[in-house]
Amino acid sequence: MVILLVEDNPDDEALTLRALKKNNITNEVVVARDGAEALDFLFGTGKQAGHPITPQVILLDLKLPKIDGLEVLRRVRSDARTKLLPVVILTSSNEERDRLQGYDIGANSYVRKPVDFVQFTEAVRQLGLYWLLLNEKPPYAVMR
Repeated sequence: MVILLVEDNPDDEALTLRALKKNNITNEVVVARDGAEALDFLFGTGKQAGHPITPQVILLDLKLPKIDGLEVLRRVRSDARTKLLPVVILTSSNEERDRLQGYDIGANSYVRKPVDFVQFTEAVRQLGLYWLLLNEKPPYAVMR
């Protein structure tokens, strides 16, 4: 089971990977560093031509280069192959407008990144517990 982490900040990427490891979440993590790369992974386009991935969950930052996180979410929700994938917005944004838009477009969850590593590690533990162990994923027949 793969986790797609869409994160352009190398420090936040390292922090997330460290928190996953600290919580014994051993799933393969594919990192996309901008919105275009995330869509290439999901749809098997660009450098990923013919090799799409279907992650267990997408951890999506909002402030991304090339294509922002909200537009990535729009495209994920508008495609029959990916519309049911769990998408957790994982961002430092506390703007009400971002939360509203994210949920309106179809985010499953909106988590603000805590600044403190201990809090962040706990947030990642809870995300992993819920999205990787407890959540019942949609049937793959509907997806790919």
